[in-house]
Amino acid sequence: MGISMMTGVMTRAKALLAVALSAAMLVVAVPAMAQEVPPEQLALARKYVDLTDRGAVYEVTLVEIGIGTLRQLTAQNPEIAEETDLAVGKVLEEYKDRKGELLDQFARVYAVRFTAEELQEIVAFYETPTGQKLAQANSEVNTDLQAVLQVFTNNTRSEFFAKVRAELRAQGFEV
Repeated sequence: MGISMMTGVMTRAKALLAVALSAAMLVVAVPAMAQEVPPEQLALARKYVDLTDRGAVYEVTLVEIGIGTLRQLTAQNPEIAEETDLAVGKVLEEYKDRKGELLDQFARVYAVRFTAEELQEIVAFYETPTGQKLAQANSEVNTDLQAVLQVFTNNTRSEFFAKVRAELRAQGFEV
C-alpha cells in the first residue's frame, strides 16, 4: 500500500472516527440538555457563568466568525472587499445583544452537572477575592498552558519519531 493510499485511508478513518465521536457526543449531550432543571439551579449556574466570563467568549467568537467570513468572501470576491467589510460589521451589530442566549446555554450545561448546593458553593468561591482573581487570570493562564503544551508537543513529537525510527532500525529496517 503506497503512501498516498495510506494517507487517503487514514483521512477517511479520521473522518469516520470524527463522525462517530460527534454522534456519540450528541447522544450523550442531548438527554443531559433536555433534562428539566429547577429555575433556582439554572439561576445559580448563570451567576457562575457571569462571574467567570472574563475572556468575553461571545464577543471573541463573533469577531473570529466575522473575520473568517470576511476573508472567505473577500478571497472569492476581492472587488467588493469594502462592501463585504461593511456587511460583516452590520451583521455583527445584529448579534451584539444575543450574548445572553449563549450564556444561558452555558449555564444549562453547568446546571445539569452540578446540584444547586454545589453551584452555590462554586458561586460563593467566585465571589471571593481569590475566586475573582482566578476568573480574571483564567484566560491568560489558559493561553500560557496552551503555549506550554505546544512546546511539549513539538519536543515530544520529534523525540517520539526518533525513538520509533531507532526501534525500527534495531529491528533491521532502514528508515
